[in-house]
Amino acid sequence: MLLHQRLHPRDLIERSRRRSKLEDFGDWPFQEGLQVFLRACLEEAQLSLFGQLGTRWDVSRLLGNLLRMRAEEERVPEILDERIERPIFITGLPRSGTTFLHQLMAADPANQVPRVWQLIHPYPTAGKSDRRRQRVARQLRMFRFLSPQFGKMHPIGAESPQECSEITAHIFSSPRFDTTYSVPSYRQWFDANRQLDAFRFHKRFLQHLQYGAGRPGRWALKCPDHVFALSDIQAVYPDARFVFVHRDPVQVIVSVAHLTEVLRRPFTKHVDRAALGWNEVERWSKGAELMIRAADAEPFAEPICHIHYRELVGDPVRTMQKIYHHFGLPIDPEVFAGLDRTSVTNANGGYGANRYEFSTYQLDPATTRERFAQYAERFGISPELKSASGTRAAVRNPYSDRLLPDPAD
Repeated sequence: MLLHQRLHPRDLIERSRRRSKLEDFGDWPFQEGLQVFLRACLEEAQLSLFGQLGTRWDVSRLLGNLLRMRAEEERVPEILDERIERPIFITGLPRSGTTFLHQLMAADPANQVPRVWQLIHPYPTAGKSDRRRQRVARQLRMFRFLSPQFGKMHPIGAESPQECSEITAHIFSSPRFDTTYSVPSYRQWFDANRQLDAFRFHKRFLQHLQYGAGRPGRWALKCPDHVFALSDIQAVYPDARFVFVHRDPVQVIVSVAHLTEVLRRPFTKHVDRAALGWNEVERWSKGAELMIRAADAEPFAEPICHIHYRELVGDPVRTMQKIYHHFGLPIDPEVFAGLDRTSVTNANGGYGANRYEFSTYQLDPATTRERFAQYAERFGISPELKSASGTRAAVRNPYSDRLLPDPAD
């Protein structure tokens, strides 16, 4: 079968309807994003055979989830009565500790987080036993086989908390596609459009998860790309709370370029490392400017809580206490005692030590640091220490002499 036949929007939509025996997608505006994304896959992404098969599976899954969610809303209208109140959004530069912090937040039973298995399969297959966790665990094992470096760079399991970009991917308005594929035209389309509909859907998705959990909860959510959609998040969640995690951007950029390469490798025949590195500098220097602007304006219902990577990996429990005090949240001593034990046995969130070369992506450390100079000055970010080889920056724990692995995403 030709690639353009495998990835034709109309064929995939009809295939999802046939497989699910459902017709109604609801009123979500997903078709434009789907068309732009699939056209970019055909014309720009240089998909490998796995990329072709994986993209077809992924799109079909997302469309099937939309159909099932709409059917559940018709069956149980009370889902849309769920109240999502005062959610906490964790954001910042990628590879700055946001995932590690999300894991810590997930360890408190008072918080709810979207789990990997829930976002891949929000509802079980009708008429069958619920084996969604096992299915997702198997899928992750397969991806780690195809991309062995992924597990060390981004340790993730079926039960791990997951980024919001996986939610908004359901209506094909998500930065996740630009991470997994080289699709410049999709990125251009995505950047040119507001994300209001994406976050309206995001809230709807949380309503489904919360109804399924059978209890309201304080949602802890995470995605570095939230810095590009702060006004849209606020429009949908006027009582939203924000945590900005800050880190030396020179350390961040090469790390995120390498992770993007690792994620793209199974899906494409070619990765342009120079273009990848330049794109990361351009995008995240804009993200840094938006964080400065937000911090100066404080346009949200409550002040932003700012934390630094060094304090997070140096003393996770103290950092959590800082966040809870900032937002006036109750601290359960037993929960925080458990966090203390976890941070000792699972230092740095399970991340291994990784080494990167600026030259791999044709980047210059001094030029990169200059691009982020205003950001570093505004938030008091000092350069991280370099090892003797100069090929990576090691982070010194401010509370001990221990050197921490790099990075904690």
